[in-house]
Parts: sequence; structure tokens; C-alpha cells
Amino acid sequence: MSKDKLRFIISGGGTGGHIFPALSIAGALKRRYPGAEFLFVGAQGRMEMEKVPAAGYAIKGLPVAGFDRKRLWRNFQVLLKLRKSLTMARGIIRDFKPDAVIGVGGYASGPTLKAAQRLGIPTLLQEQNSYAGVTNKLLARKALKICVAYPRMERFFPAEKIILTGNPVRAEILRSGKTAAQARASFGLDAEKPTVLVVGGSLGARTLNESIQAGLNRFCDSDIQLIWQTGKAYGDRGIHAAKGKKGIVVTQFLTDMATAYAAADLVVSRAGAGSISELELLGKPCILVPSPNVAEDHQTKNAHALSDNGAAITVPDAEARATLIDTIMRTIADKKGLQSMSDEILKLALPESDEKIVDEIDIIINGK
Repeated sequence: MSKDKLRFIISGGGTGGHIFPALSIAGALKRRYPGAEFLFVGAQGRMEMEKVPAAGYAIKGLPVAGFDRKRLWRNFQVLLKLRKSLTMARGIIRDFKPDAVIGVGGYASGPTLKAAQRLGIPTLLQEQNSYAGVTNKLLARKALKICVAYPRMERFFPAEKIILTGNPVRAEILRSGKTAAQARASFGLDAEKPTVLVVGGSLGARTLNESIQAGLNRFCDSDIQLIWQTGKAYGDRGIHAAKGKKGIVVTQFLTDMATAYAAADLVVSRAGAGSISELELLGKPCILVPSPNVAEDHQTKNAHALSDNGAAITVPDAEARATLIDTIMRTIADKKGLQSMSDEILKLALPESDEKIVDEIDIIINGK
């Protein structure tokens, strides 16, 4: 088949951590095969149903839902939705006739990849975390390639299928073009003063936000500047708390993450795989506060993959309210420590991940 006529299905989603890598892989495939056609398959009502069309791609939604580990009686409906999703996924694949199906994790990818495997379509998995998700573990046996971002993933997958590629990140993150001084000035901050960036996520991480709010006066007293991205749920509260305080910028969303990263001497963040990959590629010293509300506690494992190598500092969510501000103040004052963290986190970076993943897709579709 002509390379210009290739068709790809990319499936997964639920959070930005799955969607951004999926869009990066699609972009790399499009550069390699300009005439290729793409179809995304996600979960109805989730973020991908807005983000993917906004990026210019078609998407179909499945009624699939994640298993409720706390309220097991609710899973009867989940099983019914899974059965319906498998039937729908089979129909989507038969109609679209893809040359390969790529799964980026999240429960939306389960029915799609399972249907593709049953129909004999080549599948590739992309696992973002250092602790593999349930969906990818279940799909691994029949996948042809499994692209991972961390070493020692043979604990979860057949070793002969694993390719260490890293996680694709948004291309614009790496293209700020601003110095730290210019980036700070664009936020209305002093170009020369040390600056901390706190990333609370799109919805807002309660522990992070409440810890930062409680320590706002410490920032002012220490003459340390703060860019505080609160997320949607905490925005008004954060803006009100910081009112009248000099050197503190509060925003619900950051539309230009590249400039925010460029402005920061230190980043405080959750430990999602996508965020970590961005920090690695930029060499940013960071304090990671893993979310406890994720499957298999994978953010804690992601964070320790860095902090155990001196590439980050991990503050457990349960300890953040008591210790996070002290940890920030101590870390930002230690210039040698910041440089050491920057050096170590850069060593973990895996650039051009999207192109490496496309290399593996190329091998699959050419039957090598």
C-alpha cells in the first residue's frame, strides 16, 4: 500500500496526560506520511472529545467507563458499557480499515485495541508511566510493540516488545525563545528575582493550592516571586488570597507554558508522566507532590523514579500542608542544589520521542 494512503487509529484519553502524547504521535505520523488519514477513539464526555477536534482530527467516542475500585456494586453498569464499547469499536475498525492502531493508555483504549487485535490489525502501545496501567498490561500480550518512558518495564511487559522511547511532549513547550529575565518580565515580575512556578493542573490540585495559599506571606517576606496556576476549581480563591501581595501572579490557566517554565528557577507540580517528561527535557529543578487519587498510585512511582536519582524532590501529598513551603524555601535558596537537580534531570530526558515511536510504527506497517 502507498504510504500516502495509510490509515491510523489512535485511541486513549481521559486526561491531558494521555491526549497530548496522542496528538504528538499523530503530528509525527503526519510529517512522515503527509497523505495519511487519522481517526481518534476516546471516551464519551471526556477531555479528548474537545481537545482532539480542536487540533483538527476526527474522533469517535465510546461509552466506556473506568472501574470503580471503591464502590464495587457500580461496576455492573461499567461492564455493560464495556460490552457495548467493544461492539462499537469493532464496527469503527471495520469501517475505517486502519493499517495500525496505537493505544496511549486510559480505559478508552481498551475496547479499541482489543477489537483491533481480534481482527488481526497490528497494534502498538505507548505507556507513559513508570508503573504500567491495567489497560496496557491486559493488551500487552498481543501488541507488537510497547513504547515506554522508563527503564525496567519488563516487570510489566514482555521484554522483547519493549522500546525505550520516552513520552512525546507538546512541541511548543520546547520553543519559548525567551530568557528567564524576559519570561519573568512578561508576567510583570522583577526580571532578576528568584521565581517559583506552581502548576495546580487544569482542575486544580487541592493539596497543592491549599499549601501554597497558607504560605503566601512566606513568599513576600523572602522576596521570592511566585507564578501560581491554580486550576479551574481554585481560581477565585487563589486570586482573592493573593490580592495586594507583590511579586505573586495567580492564574487559573497558563496558555503559554513555555514562557512560564522559562521564568521559573524551581517548579512545583504533580507527578503526571507528561509533566515529568516536559521537566526532564527542559532540565527544570522540581518538587513533585504526587496525586494520591490515581490508579496504582503511579504518580508516587513516577516521582521516585526521579528523586531516587537526585533529579527531583518528592513531597508526599499527606505531608505537603506541613512541609511544602519549607521545602520550597530551602530548595530555592540552594543554588548548587538547583544546578545539581537540573544536571540530573537532564540526564533522564529522552528527546524526539514522537519520531522514535513513529519509527516503530513504520516497522510494524512494513512487516519487518
